[in-house]
Amino acid sequence: MDKVFIICLGISLSLAGCSNLQSSNGQPDNAQAEYNNKDDRLVRVQDYTGEGYTLRNGNKTDKIAQENKEEITEAVEKFFLEKYKTEVMVHNMVGASGGASVYVESIGEPHFYTFAIVPIDVSQKKVHTDKVWSQEGQVENAIKTALFAIVFDEEIEVLNRYLEELIKTEPITGRTHEALERVSAAGYATPFYYTNTTGDEFDILLDHYLENPNVSANELKNMFTSEMYTANSITFTIYLYMRHENLEPDNELFKRIVSDIEEMKGLAKAAYSVVLNDNYIDKKSGVGYKDNSLKRATPNNIIKE
Repeated sequence: MDKVFIICLGISLSLAGCSNLQSSNGQPDNAQAEYNNKDDRLVRVQDYTGEGYTLRNGNKTDKIAQENKEEITEAVEKFFLEKYKTEVMVHNMVGASGGASVYVESIGEPHFYTFAIVPIDVSQKKVHTDKVWSQEGQVENAIKTALFAIVFDEEIEVLNRYLEELIKTEPITGRTHEALERVSAAGYATPFYYTNTTGDEFDILLDHYLENPNVSANELKNMFTSEMYTANSITFTIYLYMRHENLEPDNELFKRIVSDIEEMKGLAKAAYSVVLNDNYIDKKSGVGYKDNSLKRATPNNIIKE
């Protein structure tokens, strides 16, 4: 589900990088990382900053992208500003078949993580900065989740406070901020969860934002209410890791977290998933989900009305 349900995932899967099924984070909920403590692909999640992250057939394009980093950064920033009326900062660019996936974070509100694609002609070693593009719906989804977070900020703060206290009192943790920035395209996200929308219920928010990027939080709240969407139209994937090495995911702790979410009052109306991994993450894929991971997810999400 970081490459969560990924929220996606390809640019084919190749360019998008699972769009982060992860999208990416986003982790996809069907992503499988090879589990072997002796495998040097696995690192402690606390140590993972996105170093070593790769996409299919990206060796040659990655080298070209790094050689043209400044040009690509400028083109991607311009792309987001012109098409999505949003300033972004580029955190990472990763070569893939036919181009480079460029991971960005929006500046200010609405706050989200996503990526764009810059085509690269390997034979000519040419970067087509005039042809930057994004996967259909990928950036739009990211913006909609971020606008949702503005409208339902008080409800989301209930989840944030719970997870922050949980991390303090239990032997669990989340991804690093560096990993979130460099290999996640999971829309509105924190080190402990990511979000995804389905359907078109939130299009009204997106359309209004694109027409007026300076729209206020109050205006958004006045135009959109919880009665205007169904719980299954937006998902929150709570994606956690055990804090210590060589420990299996704690089943009793997992069940308690699931129970807490089921009984919690004041959460945003949405479908919630919970995933608890061991301490390791695959540095090449950015995915922590393995055979031993514990999950409560689709089609058995926790529905909060």
